[in-house]
Amino acid sequence: MTAPEFSTIELTVDAHVATLTLNRPERLNCFNEKMATEVAEAWALVRDDDDIHAAVLRANGERAFCSGVDLSDGPWWTHLSVWNQEDPGAMLGPKHHRVWKPVVCAVHGMVAGGAMYFVNESDIVISSPEASFFDPHLNGGIVSSLEPMGMLARGVPLGDVMRWALVGSEERITAATALRIGLVTEVTEPGELWSTAGALAAEIAARRPEAVQGTVRAIWESREMSPTMAQRNGLSYTQIGNAGAGLTDARANKRPPRFR
Repeated sequence: MTAPEFSTIELTVDAHVATLTLNRPERLNCFNEKMATEVAEAWALVRDDDDIHAAVLRANGERAFCSGVDLSDGPWWTHLSVWNQEDPGAMLGPKHHRVWKPVVCAVHGMVAGGAMYFVNESDIVISSPEASFFDPHLNGGIVSSLEPMGMLARGVPLGDVMRWALVGSEERITAATALRIGLVTEVTEPGELWSTAGALAAEIAARRPEAVQGTVRAIWESREMSPTMAQRNGLSYTQIGNAGAGLTDARANKRPPRFR
């Protein structure tokens, strides 16, 4: 795949791994209509290119992964009838675009408000030690609902989600607390965020794509199903994904297991 030129993000592909980098560091990587459109286009490319087996989501700049919606641009959807308006942040997440290829999200600095659209739909989220998570919605008198609901769906405890949403910018969730409550799965050593994310994605990308994507899709869809339906759905993906060649271990460089 030849990645198109974007103005608010960067998209590169190497060794079956796509890397999507938010690239508005001067605006703390907040998203506007242009970025939302470009991110949606990038996820479609990742989804439809069979040579891509996994993806990394990260951001340029030192201060922030993403600071939410760009308030200086204002809303770009209010010209539509209220009955036809869609959540503008939904198009940021890979699962909204049916991307069943694993996404490793590497966050650093400020992870604020609408940044959770990226986090909530990623498969593995890791953090640098200095990352901080907070929600500025209520500081501006704005309802906070969609992002915290996504956090709940990820399994973050209700009390922690409510505190994140209600206390606002006056309190930040540290990387250590994010690890404790399950918001991230790992806090890397200083300076190793991107390399760790890339290594995880490469390791997954070396495995049989049909097995990987069937696993991702079955797990995500199970969250919206009863246990019986989830079991049947998972069985169907097992039958589909396990058919065909390539069932042997495809890892190019086997290594001893790591422990975390």
